[in-house]
Amino acid sequence: MRKLLSLRHWGSTFSLIYRLITSRKVALWEKLLFIVPVAVYWISPDIMPFLPVDDIAFTMIIAEAFASRMAKKYNITRV
Repeated sequence: MRKLLSLRHWGSTFSLIYRLITSRKVALWEKLLFIVPVAVYWISPDIMPFLPVDDIAFTMIIAEAFASRMAKKYNITRV
């Protein structure tokens, strides 16, 4: 829980996501697994009224899951 409240943790998470998105190792469909849900939620949050999650919280949840999964799969370390 303490890790999730750390600005250093989120800085490294979003840095890792940037490296994953721009990496040629990561397949396009895997990049889209992160980009599409986040974009859809940010563009149309009213379509999903039964999800009481803020846009930033939703993005952070998806970002953490994506970064952890891709870092393990492609053996990329956080900075």
